[in-house]
Amino acid sequence: MSYQVLARKWRPRKFAELVGQEHVVRALTNALDSGRMHHAYLFTGTRGVGKTTIARIFAKSLNCERGESADPCGECAVCTAVDAGRFVDLLEIDAASNTGVDDVREVIENAQYAPSRGRFKVYLVDEVHMLSKPAFNALLKTLEEPPPHVKFLLATTDPQKLPVTVLSRCLKFNLKRLLPEQISGQMRHILGAEAIEYEDEAIAALAHGADGSLRDGLSLLDQAIAYGGGALRAADVRAMLGSVERGQVLGVLEALAAGDGAALMAESDRIASYSPDFGGVLDDLATVLHRVQLIQLVPGYRGEEADAGLADLAARLAPEDVQLYYQIATSGRRELPLAPDARIGFEMVLLRMHAFRPVEAGQGVAAPRAAAAAPQPRPAPPAGVPGPDRSASGAAGGPSSSRTAPAAPPASRPAAGPAPAPAPAPAAPPRPIAVGANGLPDWHDIVERANLRGPIGQLAQNCSLREIEGETMVLALTPSHMHLAVEPLTSQMEEKVSQALGHRVRFRFVADRGNLGTPAERRAQAASDAQANAEASMEADPLVQTLKREFDARVIPQSIKPVEPGT
Repeated sequence: MSYQVLARKWRPRKFAELVGQEHVVRALTNALDSGRMHHAYLFTGTRGVGKTTIARIFAKSLNCERGESADPCGECAVCTAVDAGRFVDLLEIDAASNTGVDDVREVIENAQYAPSRGRFKVYLVDEVHMLSKPAFNALLKTLEEPPPHVKFLLATTDPQKLPVTVLSRCLKFNLKRLLPEQISGQMRHILGAEAIEYEDEAIAALAHGADGSLRDGLSLLDQAIAYGGGALRAADVRAMLGSVERGQVLGVLEALAAGDGAALMAESDRIASYSPDFGGVLDDLATVLHRVQLIQLVPGYRGEEADAGLADLAARLAPEDVQLYYQIATSGRRELPLAPDARIGFEMVLLRMHAFRPVEAGQGVAAPRAAAAAPQPRPAPPAGVPGPDRSASGAAGGPSSSRTAPAAPPASRPAAGPAPAPAPAPAAPPRPIAVGANGLPDWHDIVERANLRGPIGQLAQNCSLREIEGETMVLALTPSHMHLAVEPLTSQMEEKVSQALGHRVRFRFVADRGNLGTPAERRAQAASDAQANAEASMEADPLVQTLKREFDARVIPQSIKPVEPGT
């Protein structure tokens, strides 16, 4: 007998065997047991979560020879024919390859005829969103008023592409992505029944790699069993998936906690020696950071036994550092395809974490500079904007800031003849930042001085300065704009504003539903006022008044545009 892959051999044949879709099973079971069945069902969800499997079980439940129920016998001629894919009254249509109106017209013409063997003729249309618009139109009438012996079961991974007219005629069920715990539990059940030895770590790696799809997970399981020669070992699974041991990821975090750049690159080299999927390594890093944060912030959190080794790391890292590293890991994961190669992108993510490591008081910069540069005079911060806290003893002039610098030696006398070059004019001091109505620096003025444009400008234009805490500016955003406050936009905005103001500033974003008075709101209000003034001016114009009086004319407000300044 030829080998049957696990995904087909262990495909559920009853509702009770389904994994992770209890909400759908309950609704269909109640409908079948009560006889209150709709004529069209739509099953949506990602690949491998059970859409067509549920549809086939539903077809068996409708046509089982022992009666219509939610628990088909699985033994009669109808049930065995459905399981074998040869039941004549279950018509499976792959819409991806049968997209045309002619294919649908054939369905419509055959739907009027009674079923050959069962009580219902069931049409299972997979990937229904692939049908063409004419095909949908042809199907719509039959879908709206089908014969009593016809049931439509539609399945799709992209319901947004379905016409609203089709959606409104179906009962819709959204199938969930399966959790790694659900996938690993089913794998253990199958391996136990197949008498195959396995390691728990290998199961966990496969369940994570399945990405919510049980079918994909069982395909990976088949591949791993073949790779391991009939057994399932963690080392073989890691080699097959291009993943690394958890200890390698912990080594990266240990180096970050110690602030040791050399050790960080050594860990990167060690990880690269396994030829891993660097995107998967960043996913593992984010997962470990998530568990570290749970240990830090959730009292009594126990988690898995493997989490015990993270307690020391949780004590050494500040919670806000963990959040920063997590954000850098996830954003770096998205940017990985843009890197010259995956390893360079991975190392740059690690270096970004190291470079943004917070500086303790008195330590100076976090990462050493390549070479010390000559000190440059620092511009004084504009009035009203927070600057670094400088005490008299910490000033550049020494212990006392009032100490007078020694006089410079006289310049050498120029040679007779040529005229001395004129001394350069002193630079004009920067204009002080305006003060807003709340007594804080005017955020609109700061945005203009920093010349924020593009996506950073969009973020800045929708912010409002709420308060100042040391070198931190607290910026308010409406909830509808909070999605803009993400890396790397926030870091880039901090850098540009710091350059414009001449000292380091940081931002903290808070949500606020009130009228924030943001630059964007001020600009919109100014435009509204200008439009209102232009319309009022037009209405008051003597010629317009005459036209309205003599010819019953009227002014169309939308046709009036304010005159731009300077035009």
